[in-house]
Amino acid sequence: MDFGDQKILPAIHSMKDFDKMLKYSFEYGVFLDLHVGMIKSVFDYAKSRDKKMFLHMDLIQGLANDEYAAEFICQTVKPYGIISTRKNVVKRARDLDVKAIQRTFVIDSNAYRRSVELIRQSDPDYIELLPGVVPKMIERIKLETGKPIIAGGLIDHPEEVQAALQAGASAITTSSKELWTYFGK
Repeated sequence: MDFGDQKILPAIHSMKDFDKMLKYSFEYGVFLDLHVGMIKSVFDYAKSRDKKMFLHMDLIQGLANDEYAAEFICQTVKPYGIISTRKNVVKRARDLDVKAIQRTFVIDSNAYRRSVELIRQSDPDYIELLPGVVPKMIERIKLETGKPIIAGGLIDHPEEVQAALQAGASAITTSSKELWTYFGK
């Protein structure tokens, strides 16, 4: 799975953000901070606009972040994919044929080792690596796990996006409207 020529995945905090995303030709994006009562209608709207959206499971307001919630979301909402820091959530989504992104934070060598082990256990489709401004870590984790990398966090400038892509990232998650404009069509 790849994102074609889409270099960034807009990270959506509100419906106002989603409406801004719709002004561009982005096919893929990520919903953050959704209330459990809004998820179904928001995804129905996204699908009606031909958008393939991931849902950040850790940030759903009003729903536990566990494999049962993942099963419920995957079966009732049918998102294109999910993102989570929890391996059980990632594994359950994969079992249900929903694209899964394992989010991991690499802040030191110990976190790096734990992240590689977590990735091996959860076997995600993608890894979201934070912070995304460390190209060396993008290269290392991609090489060690064999998984595609999405870089996220602290990426503010087009040059940082390009550096992450050159290091081997498949795409960048960002809520920066300036980057949406720069990379959007």
